[in-house]
Amino acid sequence: CVCVVIDCVKQTVNGHGVRGLYRGLSSLLYGSIPKAAVRFGVFEFLSNKMRDEKGRLDSTRGLFCGLGAGVAEAVLIVCPMETVKVKFIHDQTSANPKYKGFFHGVREIIRVEGLKGTYQGLTATVLKQGSNQAIRFYVMTSLRNWYKGDDPNKAINPLITGLFGAVAGAASVFGNTPLDVVKTRMQGLEAHKYKSTLDCAMKIMKHEGPKAFYKGTVPRLGRVCMDVAIVFIIYEEVVKVLNIVWKTD
Repeated sequence: CVCVVIDCVKQTVNGHGVRGLYRGLSSLLYGSIPKAAVRFGVFEFLSNKMRDEKGRLDSTRGLFCGLGAGVAEAVLIVCPMETVKVKFIHDQTSANPKYKGFFHGVREIIRVEGLKGTYQGLTATVLKQGSNQAIRFYVMTSLRNWYKGDDPNKAINPLITGLFGAVAGAASVFGNTPLDVVKTRMQGLEAHKYKSTLDCAMKIMKHEGPKAFYKGTVPRLGRVCMDVAIVFIIYEEVVKVLNIVWKTD
């Protein structure tokens, strides 16, 4: 698997230069900030409603709060942004690219397919993001509670938070990569081949076998573990600062 990843990187650089490794970056950047805002905003809102009298959130409730956060970000941010990103990347790798840039691509997609053109694969995205965040927040909540033990006020070192985040990221990769594969197919330029999310999954199984559902697991594992670790470190440190600045009763 590692050899395949290295070969993929070499072919991309040889064919399109180092810039080829950053295709679709603009749409990813435009979506990252609002996605994180919705995810953690909804999680905080839900978790504050579900904590016990001691302010403790158990792992089961953490799972449901994560699920709610994932569904919210899928509907409001992730689905339209991911659809545009996937279409843009696929277009740029074609023989005759038709999108001149991110904003031109968005205009063309909406002009040709309407606003619903940015919501392809919504069901798959909701399933993927919902399960994704449910797994991550369940693991993070479980690890936090284990580390703190009987002392809910025990501080957690950022490096420990990062380690916990990496574990949560790895768990989410193995838990929902099949949904991510289906989501990507449903949002690509050949999405018209599939009648629904279920039809897409069945055709992948029929024509490519179960291994196809775990394509890209290795590169995704490395990216997601680092991504989740960094995001949770930033999240925890920002919350600490906000708790000092905005004290509540």
